Amino acid sequence: MCIERCETMKFNSLIPELSVTNIEKSRMFYESLGFQIKYSRPKFYFLELEENQLMIEEMNDNWNVGKLEYPFGRGMNISMTVSNIDAFYKKVQEQKIKIFVALKVSEYVVDGITYQDKEFLIQDPDGYLLRFNN
Repeated sequence: MCIERCETMKFNSLIPELSVTNIEKSRMFYESLGFQIKYSRPKFYFLELEENQLMIEEMNDNWNVGKLEYPFGRGMNISMTVSNIDAFYKKVQEQKIKIFVALKVSEYVVDGITYQDKEFLIQDPDGYLLRFNN
């Protein structure tokens, strides 16, 4: 539960909340990646990995605008920066988590400047696409 801790906790301006089919399966998956539970309530977890924050909640029809079918989150990916992308990628591989897009360097041009981003993508148990980058 979040009591005194939430008063001092920093909340990001944007925090995705994912509807999941099995809250405990999803919790275990995210914890295996290194996410920590910052607070919880029945069928809900607020998770954090470095400065990345996510909320997961077991489906309850409160937020659904249509029927959810696997893979959830079609058409979007959640991009998260980690401090050591190579070590994080190795950790994911060691845990036998299926890689959706292998570690690669992508280039993005912004205002005429080319930026390089080392990144890889995986899917969570409900098919949400998670992109980790440096």
